[in-house]
Amino acid sequence: QVQLVESGGGLVQAGGSLRLSCAASGRTFSSYAMGWFRQAPGQEREFVAAISRSGGSTSYVDSVKGRFTISRDNAKNTVYLQMNSLKPEDTAVYYCAASNMPYISGDYALYIYWGQGTQVTVSS
Repeated sequence: QVQLVESGGGLVQAGGSLRLSCAASGRTFSSYAMGWFRQAPGQEREFVAAISRSGGSTSYVDSVKGRFTISRDNAKNTVYLQMNSLKPEDTAVYYCAASNMPYISGDYALYIYWGQGTQVTVSS
């Protein structure tokens, strides 16, 4: 069992930055690939970024490439999402999730543990 707790969301103006953190419980954090997803009101949950167990591989949705960076610190059981040049369309609840698959994926069905989410609001 892994528990995930996100933090770092908030209200920011367009062009600003936020860093989301996701702290994981348990001793096996490095056994999981991690992902960030987001869900805006009335929309389906969307893949944002994923990182492999070691942190050596990453993947991003096209709309955030060059603006967002996913990273992890296995010693601290934490995954991060650095978000720069934020746009109003980035407004959503952001969720971190853990997958026990040996590869990274944008398929939310492969993620077995989820955090409660943190709200990110970008004003224009």
